[in-house]
Amino acid sequence: MSTALLERNKESKEEELSPMNQQIEKATKISVNDLNLFYGDKQALYNISIDIQEKQVTALIGPSGCGKSTFLRTLNRMNDLIDGVKISGDITIDHENIYQSHDVIQLRTKVGMVFQKPNLFPMSIYDNVAYGPRMQGIKSKRELNRIVEESLRGAAIWDEVKGRLKTSALGLSGGQQQRVCIARAIAMKPEVILMDEPTSALDPISTLKVEELIAQLKKDYTIVIVTHNMQQAARVSDKTAFFLNGEIIEYDVTKKIFSNPKDQRTEDYVTGRFG
Repeated sequence: MSTALLERNKESKEEELSPMNQQIEKATKISVNDLNLFYGDKQALYNISIDIQEKQVTALIGPSGCGKSTFLRTLNRMNDLIDGVKISGDITIDHENIYQSHDVIQLRTKVGMVFQKPNLFPMSIYDNVAYGPRMQGIKSKRELNRIVEESLRGAAIWDEVKGRLKTSALGLSGGQQQRVCIARAIAMKPEVILMDEPTSALDPISTLKVEELIAQLKKDYTIVIVTHNMQQAARVSDKTAFFLNGEIIEYDVTKKIFSNPKDQRTEDYVTGRFG
């Protein structure tokens, strides 16, 4: 066998054994099959099929208006709030179809959401985090104290706010507010956390803190994040789905999407040729 051929075989085996190709498949948490969504007569999502693994970060990337946020909102049925929306196909979480067997309130407890801009209530930090548990009927002060502290610790902001829990949450910086929003989501004991461009309104230092938090949270939660920031997707996610014109063009391990995509349109987007 020629030296050149031996070298090519060696490179091929090394590629197969590389960490990029050794992504450990975890159990599927969310399964989407042939999902189509219409706003009235306008179709926004086309035949979306994707399996999202538990306790991983899945990034949704693509140009504005490509369907990323619309898709994200189907995962906790927030599109139900929009008049004229029609949906076909299946979305299952833990093998249960969320459009058939799930109570919406129960679903949104299981699937928390963090929005683009912090949306705190005009009340204290403590009351923001305790709001959900109180709505669930928890009245014990000791239990609420425990939940608030655990949630703020889980959102990596306890040490910054523990001395001013009774002050208005609106007095915090933007980055701190976003982490309190994450604490408020954690307080509901979700299994999935959806994030819709959670750092787009934040400065670079606050963005870094939220990204570090996401890396910690995936140990306990399944996270799906919409981001326009290619570097952020590369930094924080395990898998990435590239959306274009309401379709998923490519879905794979993040390192592959950014270094060796299969579709030319994906390569053009991640390299900045369009978007």
